[in-house]
Amino acid sequence: MDDDTLHDLFQAFGPIRIKRMFGGKGIYHQGLIFALVIKDGLMFKADELSAPRFIEADCTQWSYQGHASKDGQDNKRVTMPYWNAPSEAFDDPEVMAEWARLAFEAALRSEKRSSAKKKKQ
Repeated sequence: MDDDTLHDLFQAFGPIRIKRMFGGKGIYHQGLIFALVIKDGLMFKADELSAPRFIEADCTQWSYQGHASKDGQDNKRVTMPYWNAPSEAFDDPEVMAEWARLAFEAALRSEKRSSAKKKKQ
């Protein structure tokens, strides 16, 4: 997915910044990462509050097979807090903006939790 396409997809949501990372792209709004492009698939950030919406929309959570540990234990499936974008979002800019807002809200909550942890240390 090229940068121009991404800017078009998120036009109804607001300004985004795109950074290349790990063979994919991170998509930022107001300095927070809220989406990724991995292997040309668009993934939105989610948390315990927003994940049920992604499940209802038949989205799939990003996961990968982890590496075997040094002590020989089996490598476990690792899940990430990102879910694929619903297909209907690609057909309607307002629907895409709704999912982007949901992901951005999850990014805001994650940032608040991270800041609170840092203050305690």
